[in-house]
Amino acid sequence: MSNPTLTEPAAIVLVTTSFPICSDGSEAAGVFVADLAEALSAHRPVRVVAPGKAAGSETWSEGVEVFRYAAPSKPLSTIRPWWPADLGHLFRVVRGGLAATRDAVSAGATVHVLALWALPSGHWARLAANEAGIPYSVWTLGSDIWTLGRVPIVRSQLRRVLRDAHACFADGLQLAEDTRRIGGREVEFKPSTRRIGVRRSVPVRAQPPYRLLFIGRWHPNKGVDLLLEALGLLDDSDWARIESVAIFGGGPLAPQVGSGVLALQAAQRPVSLGGYLDTAAAEKQMLCADFMLIPSRIESIPVVFSDAMKVGCPVLACPVGDLPQLVSEGPCGRVARNVSARAYADLLADVLASASAAGYRDGVEAMAGRFSVERIAAGIASRLGGRDDG
Repeated sequence: MSNPTLTEPAAIVLVTTSFPICSDGSEAAGVFVADLAEALSAHRPVRVVAPGKAAGSETWSEGVEVFRYAAPSKPLSTIRPWWPADLGHLFRVVRGGLAATRDAVSAGATVHVLALWALPSGHWARLAANEAGIPYSVWTLGSDIWTLGRVPIVRSQLRRVLRDAHACFADGLQLAEDTRRIGGREVEFKPSTRRIGVRRSVPVRAQPPYRLLFIGRWHPNKGVDLLLEALGLLDDSDWARIESVAIFGGGPLAPQVGSGVLALQAAQRPVSLGGYLDTAAAEKQMLCADFMLIPSRIESIPVVFSDAMKVGCPVLACPVGDLPQLVSEGPCGRVARNVSARAYADLLADVLASASAAGYRDGVEAMAGRFSVERIAAGIASRLGGRDDG
């Protein structure tokens, strides 16, 4: 078992399935984990267990070391266990992730293991921490609770991981309550958010035509197909109030997204399409947008929401997860009446005709103040072991 010494401050080990590999923007949650690791390293050394092209270790930054386990090139969230090829990928990931977690915990003095997210990261953290005789904690995502939590056998494992943890966090308000019901324990809300290194120099517009932006995975949960259908329902008077609609990302709905954008372009609509964006490119796009589009079907608090707040961009969202509460608290945007293409089209038409993007400035600024990676990291470091001055 590793113990803190006077010459070697005890580290926090972060275990995750979300961490940058190619720095191409394909892992939005991974950017948050990288930023969190760097912010935590101001308090303690950090070792990160993360997916990679091959197993191995590397220095990420001063105070942050990464232990990689081999993972498929596609996001782990897209693995389908009922497909033979994907089942093989899953088996190798589970085996490799546990081995990397054990390596990270035994690489030096370790005070705590923090799993991001509950499964399979929490399972690896639980086993490795118990073997080392140190505590572990778990941070849940919506996919942990609202997707995996619906599978009876998996739900039992999820409950065990949550129940035995020293502390449990959730990145959404409703998610924290749902996690509490499964784990039967206290769950603390901690938003997942990333650093934004730029500030808007040119304010959002006070009147149309507006620039609209979507950045996200092209997956049914993220509603990019709803967005394309909604755009197709807008009439000429609505489009007269739109300067541009830019759609960036990638994922399993790529063929549908590509054909949908081509159809809109054929109708002379100002819609453009691009791939995944790295952090700098995403920030540049947000600085040019007047409204961020979040048409998700399933969501807690997406990272793109806090990104938009930090660059001063109001959002237009579907009423899912915590978005209705957060958007209304600002107010920092608008929410559709329900989750459908028709409702989202009606929202767009109404906002384009009657709202001012600049009118949400105060609400957006107030909401941005609630999301700080440094503040979150300081709270976690204190909760999981505090500053090591040894």
